[in-house]
Amino acid sequence: MQIRDERPSDVEVIHDLTRMAFAPMPFSAGDEQDLILALRADNALALSLVAVLGEELVGHIAFSRVLIDGNVCDWFDLGPVSVRPELQSLGIGSALIRSGLERITSMGAAGCVLLGYPTYYCRFGFLHDPELRYNGEVNPNFQQLTLRGDTPKGSVTYHPAFYV
Repeated sequence: MQIRDERPSDVEVIHDLTRMAFAPMPFSAGDEQDLILALRADNALALSLVAVLGEELVGHIAFSRVLIDGNVCDWFDLGPVSVRPELQSLGIGSALIRSGLERITSMGAAGCVLLGYPTYYCRFGFLHDPELRYNGEVNPNFQQLTLRGDTPKGSVTYHPAFYV
C-alpha cells in the first residue's frame, strides 16, 4: 500500500469512497463527502492523503486548521478518515492516521484534535482533556494530541464548512 498526497484526479473517487465509508455509520449525518468538497473549495484542506492499493484508491484522510479561543494557531483537526467498507479493520485507516500525524508534525503542527471514539483513537496518543473544549462544550469524544509545547486551554472552532 502507498500513501500519497491527493491528486486532482482523485477528487471524485474520494467523494464516492467517503460516502460509502460513512453510509453504515450510525453517528454519521451522511455529509462527510460534502464537507471535504467544501474544505477543498475554500482551500482549507491543510493536508489530504490517500491510500492506494495496487491501482485502487482505498482510503483517504483530511486535516484542516482549527482556531483556539478564536485565535489562529498551529493546531489541526483530523477528519474525516475513510476506508472502503470491505477493507475496514485491516490497518489502512491506522496507516493513514500515522502518516498524516507525521506530515502535520513536519509542517510545524503543535497539536491535533478530533471528534471520535476514544477507544479507537487512544492507540495514536489522543486523549480527552476537558480544558480543551469543542465549540465551548466539554464532549468526552473530543480528543487532543499535543505534538509540541504545552496543551492549550480553551474552545476549539473548526473551519466554517463543519457547521453547514
